[in-house]
Amino acid sequence: MRAPGFWAARKPTALARLLQPVGAIYGTITTRRMRKVGARVGAPVVCVGNFVAGGAGKTPAALALARMLIADGRRVAFLSRGYGGARRAEPVKVDPATHDAAAVGDEPLMLADLAPCWVGPDRVASARAAIEAGAEVLVLDDGLQNPALAKTLAFAVVDGEIGFGNGLIVPAGPLRAPLAAQAPLTHALIVVGGDAAARRAIGEALPRLPIFAATLEPDAMAAAPLIGREVVAFAGIARPEKFYATLRRIGAQVVATRDFPDHHVFTERQIAALIEEAARRRALLVTTEKDRVRLPARAARSVMVLPVTLRFEEPRAVGQTLRRALR
Repeated sequence: MRAPGFWAARKPTALARLLQPVGAIYGTITTRRMRKVGARVGAPVVCVGNFVAGGAGKTPAALALARMLIADGRRVAFLSRGYGGARRAEPVKVDPATHDAAAVGDEPLMLADLAPCWVGPDRVASARAAIEAGAEVLVLDDGLQNPALAKTLAFAVVDGEIGFGNGLIVPAGPLRAPLAAQAPLTHALIVVGGDAAARRAIGEALPRLPIFAATLEPDAMAAAPLIGREVVAFAGIARPEKFYATLRRIGAQVVATRDFPDHHVFTERQIAALIEEAARRRALLVTTEKDRVRLPARAARSVMVLPVTLRFEEPRAVGQTLRRALR
């Protein structure tokens, strides 16, 4: 989803205050659901979620943690709801060679490039299918507020630049439930971006939880052809401005930007218009890796992609946390 601008205000606006009673009801319902006892499925579950609605970097964090587990010799499988994909009753294993975003969602396609990924609305059924197929550790992409599975280790990913916004609950603010209700179910924070002062403020709000600082780093090989070039950039993610800032940071000259809703399904006409605009400006057309998997196959050949990877400032500390939890 695309977060409303007033969510990011440090002090709640008049509109936020007006919506606050609705948020209180939503937060109460979510809190009650989160307190339910989850099923244990015979394998550890590492949950990567966030406290707020909208993007914070969950999928890059899930990929980074899975790489650590795989490097330790563990057989990993991802579990995803498959947001944006077709509705289904039974879990399905994602096959990047045959599935597209319309079938399984965009994020599962990215996850399945690293390790087996199972999508479905029933997370317990997906977990059991993954274990039966040989998984030793399950990485749950999102699901912090979903009580279906008991979590061995739960990370909350926080955008270091916006933190918890105005501190109110949907629809008055970005929080899915009060921080006081979500924090006891979380074992550690992954703070992506932001400076030391921002991390300190997040730590003061949640003093019990350890913080692992991280950054999203663009792929050097993909970035090289963009340095010094004029580009038309487009993105259908929760915070497109983060992608545009990354392009400018690597030295690309961003001459135009086009925003779309998160998980947007691009039409042939929309992509044709973007290709035409880039050609008219004699610029390169570039988007995110997450958007690439939602492009029509023919159009994808005309669009450059800048993938990013989440890097921890202290990877050894993160690895030790994983190993302790999974003993």
